[in-house]
Amino acid sequence: MSAALIFGEVAEGFEKVEQVFRQNFADGKESGAACAVYYEGKKVVDLWGGYRDESSGAVWQEDTMVPVMSTSKGISSVSMLVAHARGYIDFDRTVSSYWPEFAQEGKGDITVRQLLSHQAGCCAIDEPLRMEDIADTARLESALAKQKPLWKAGEYHGYHAVTLGWLESALIRRCDPKGRSLGQFFQEEIAEPLGVEFYFGLPEVIPDERIAVMKTKPLWTSVFQLNKMPIRFVAALMNPFSVLNKTVKNPAVFKDPRNINDRALMSLEVPAVCGLGRVESMARLYGLLAVGGEALGLGEETIKAVEEAARPPAHGLLDRVLAQPTSFSLGYMKPFPGFPFGSDARAYGTPGAGGSFAYADPTLQMGFAYGLTEMDFYLFDDPRDKALREAAIRCIRAI
Repeated sequence: MSAALIFGEVAEGFEKVEQVFRQNFADGKESGAACAVYYEGKKVVDLWGGYRDESSGAVWQEDTMVPVMSTSKGISSVSMLVAHARGYIDFDRTVSSYWPEFAQEGKGDITVRQLLSHQAGCCAIDEPLRMEDIADTARLESALAKQKPLWKAGEYHGYHAVTLGWLESALIRRCDPKGRSLGQFFQEEIAEPLGVEFYFGLPEVIPDERIAVMKTKPLWTSVFQLNKMPIRFVAALMNPFSVLNKTVKNPAVFKDPRNINDRALMSLEVPAVCGLGRVESMARLYGLLAVGGEALGLGEETIKAVEEAARPPAHGLLDRVLAQPTSFSLGYMKPFPGFPFGSDARAYGTPGAGGSFAYADPTLQMGFAYGLTEMDFYLFDDPRDKALREAAIRCIRAI
């Protein structure tokens, strides 16, 4: 791809990040991507390049917004941090104290902390859900409330791939004095005041010409990419009766990766999977968190809670969905041996299917974000992302 299609700026001392960004394209690893870094509250990297839509030849622009799959989870969970800082929610109270219907099927003692840390066993939904059901808040929350958990909260954890954002939204709706959904709360209390462009439920006023088109691959092609995924995850993926398949098969719309480009799906609030926005905005949010969250109104108690080491479940870190060790806390992934991102255990963020990633590194006071269209099969630690964030870390440590 022509170097003429790489745009943006980097601050002095961060040139290495631009070199890596360009190299990813030169090596044929990218079709369209963006990367941004904030350091000590200031933007030091803002790069974009390639094609917003390779099939049409539309070039990625500064204001291009990109779907980021599960990287959405970290952005949606900022709403939970703001709600905690305002006293709307207590991480150690039970979910049912805010949402009484949730107590069905033995879920009455599940705490907000356990829910946000993927320990609640509420990762799957038995009641079949169609697209129209996702748009029906009452129907969706009823299905979540009456769902029987797959394990006793606090004993295990397992990635709540799709349900986490809806569960967060149900909590926000009940603790927010205005009764808003998570998407509404995020826009009005976080995005608009800070000039952030990121959405859970894409407004009609945003033209298609601003949305990056993901280059997806059918799931069956993963059999040719097994070296990119942990073997136990592959085994779970191939097993139709695994907890992983139970987790992702409903709603059925998520079984086909191509649906991520469906404007109708983008218009719905699916905070765990279908958030989209500018990569620079994601980096800005994490950059604000990395310097203490004052601009978000976060106090010391909230920041300390999200930065502290994860509290593992009783039976250890083996993820019952992803079939390998993971670590989570308050809506975020935390560093662990299989994914040691950041400079230490204070770091937090979320990767997304295909290769996107965004996180905060409080020790380095860095916010990092990367989004792309050329989706790959790495579960996390995509080499393109890894090379970029490691370059950013080296630049900061050299200052």
